[in-house]
Amino acid sequence: MTIFLRNRRAGAAATATALALASLAALAGTATPASASGRATVSGPAATATALAPDSAAASKSASPAASASPASASPASGDPAAPAALTLPRPTGPYATGRDTLFLTDHERTDPWVPAAGPRRLLVSLHYPARPGSGGGPAPYMPEEEARLMLAQRGLDDPKWPGLVAATRTFSRTDARPAPGRFPLVLLSPGFGTPRATLTGLAEELASRGYVVATADHPYESTGTELPDGRVLTCAACDEVAAQPDDAGRRKVLAAVSAGRAADFSFLLDRLTGPRPAWRHARTIDARRVGMAGHSIGGNAAASTMAADRRVDAGVNMDGTFFDPVTARGLDGRPFLMLGTDPGHAPGAGDTSWDESWTRLDGFKRWLTVRDSGHFTFTDTPAIGEQLGIVDPDAPLSAARSTTITRAYVTAFFDRSLRGRPARLLDGPTPAHPEVLFQRP
Repeated sequence: MTIFLRNRRAGAAATATALALASLAALAGTATPASASGRATVSGPAATATALAPDSAAASKSASPAASASPASASPASGDPAAPAALTLPRPTGPYATGRDTLFLTDHERTDPWVPAAGPRRLLVSLHYPARPGSGGGPAPYMPEEEARLMLAQRGLDDPKWPGLVAATRTFSRTDARPAPGRFPLVLLSPGFGTPRATLTGLAEELASRGYVVATADHPYESTGTELPDGRVLTCAACDEVAAQPDDAGRRKVLAAVSAGRAADFSFLLDRLTGPRPAWRHARTIDARRVGMAGHSIGGNAAASTMAADRRVDAGVNMDGTFFDPVTARGLDGRPFLMLGTDPGHAPGAGDTSWDESWTRLDGFKRWLTVRDSGHFTFTDTPAIGEQLGIVDPDAPLSAARSTTITRAYVTAFFDRSLRGRPARLLDGPTPAHPEVLFQRP
């Protein structure tokens, strides 16, 4: 499965906005999602940088019971609707073991843009890194159960068993693992709008296993649920803001602000990871001269926004996101950029004109790739988790295995080329190994 949405589908003829907002449909549509029921407020002081060890405090909470309901557009893959006993992410393929830490950071220079009463902007960040084999504790938790419940409920998946199953998804990173020797390029990851950072865990683990430090940020009030270290859960005030707009122009303006705001988030995060007093205990493993960024949906737009705002980011990847915040007319100072999206939805002239416009402004090495039979969430953990739950999306028949393989292969090849100077023949043109991937040359 590639998309957890109820009664919403994006066809080949979808307009730019309809396609780009596929992941936001339940948030900005007529129904009020479980996550947009009010603007939670954060009060009280917080540490500027808090390391959460052993990475399990936020994952131990229990979810509230949810009413059982059959998803309107999700159908079991077989006649047996029983969920599996356990879920697992695809195993990373690189030579390194992987570790994971979590940071809770506070930017005292900025007020939260969505809930000013909450005080300064805060970020929760997962750090995946190459680790020494055999070191560390148990597997890092996937996500808190309440975050899983809110994410599933927003997509119309209300089976009371599923939040616990999704939260307990097996990962391949260890808590408290000792870093592998050496210094490694840094990749920043930004999730889709309304989507928890955990949904990019599979890609983060793969990159870490191949010798990258990966920092994946949750942007508070921009996800169905973000659980803070003290157990409070922040819901999606930014989604409420989108839904409150009277027209498409208003929604686009808010979403452009989301992307630009994430650029500020990541500049702050770079300061805290690579500055003179880094917040992370293993910051010495980061090579600050080699930094890339990738994101899904609005997070992909944020990769371009961050590159425009911060010269420290050397390369970017947009995975199926509309450029609500356009690439500037001056380009990205010759830095490389990869656009990886659905086909035909993100093919040239197919509906999302922001890709056509941005392509002409990208002024460095660039590739425009689309993937046949894919869906908006193909480039996240959703296919693997959904397939194990027995859910399929007939509009996106690409298997979880192929979704995972393609995303890993092309994102890794791009960063190997851009940050390490390695040959990346995969980016030269079509290959029989990946017949679903189309090279667009508008």
